[in-house]
Amino acid sequence: MKRDEFLECMAWGGTGVVYGLTNHGLIGRSLADASVKPLSAATRTFVQISDSHIGFNGKANDDVIATFQQAIDKINALPVAPEFVIHTGDLTHLSKPDQLDTVKQMLGTIKTGAFYAVPGEHDVINDNGDQFFKLFGRGNSQRWFSFDAAGVHSLALTNVVGITKGGILGRDQLEWARADLAKQSPDTPIAVMAHIPLYAVYPDWGWTTDDQSELLDMLRRFDSVTVLNGHIHQVLSKTDGKITFYTAASTAFPQPAPGSAPKPGPLTVPAGELAKLLGIRTVNIVEGSHQIAVVDESLAKQN
Repeated sequence: MKRDEFLECMAWGGTGVVYGLTNHGLIGRSLADASVKPLSAATRTFVQISDSHIGFNGKANDDVIATFQQAIDKINALPVAPEFVIHTGDLTHLSKPDQLDTVKQMLGTIKTGAFYAVPGEHDVINDNGDQFFKLFGRGNSQRWFSFDAAGVHSLALTNVVGITKGGILGRDQLEWARADLAKQSPDTPIAVMAHIPLYAVYPDWGWTTDDQSELLDMLRRFDSVTVLNGHIHQVLSKTDGKITFYTAASTAFPQPAPGSAPKPGPLTVPAGELAKLLGIRTVNIVEGSHQIAVVDESLAKQN
């Protein structure tokens, strides 16, 4: 795909996307889109948030705690509490104890049945994530795991430890995933969560996972697979057969579009523009079609 064609597929997203399971697969919608009817009480939902970067201090956003709180407030305002919330990495900016403590306390205020997190590269600085996994791992600081909730079988993966550029899953995790998925029937809806994208978004910037193809081969036998990632601080989507990929916007700051700057990093925008780039996104899976209808709306106040 040419770069200009790639950019046409881009859409800024926002503080979170809520997913509901239907007989057509997972349907994603914004947390704050007033133009659509609320999800019914019978709909089973979960929420993804990403890249809160608690501890960041820079021109791109001088109060990441405030914007993260906005995301939490939107989750808590849902008419039906989500069955679980997943944070797809970079909870903190430098994985310092005070940053980890702050984010854990804030996450504890979310009204949900359960909370899960996968690490970003900023969460594993200096100690390969030991502190992070003690706080957010599943039993014995487990670094990857699966769970069943909201009608889907979910894999929470780690692809940020020991990286030099792109993400890495590693042999042990891949073999674990193979064994875990072998227990599931092809009609089981599958959700996969990891921080760095599990497809080649922009390898020149490390926006890919080096050994993703082996995992994707394992997933192709399933009727419905949804892959949720963060890391790039902007919303992109891609469909590959029955696998649909979504990257999430940050709740902290945007990053430049792929290839539009010398390198990735916090993107400083003019005063008053940040809310327009930390927006919201509604994704509808059209019945009987593989097409995805996307409606994007910024967080800027509407007059």
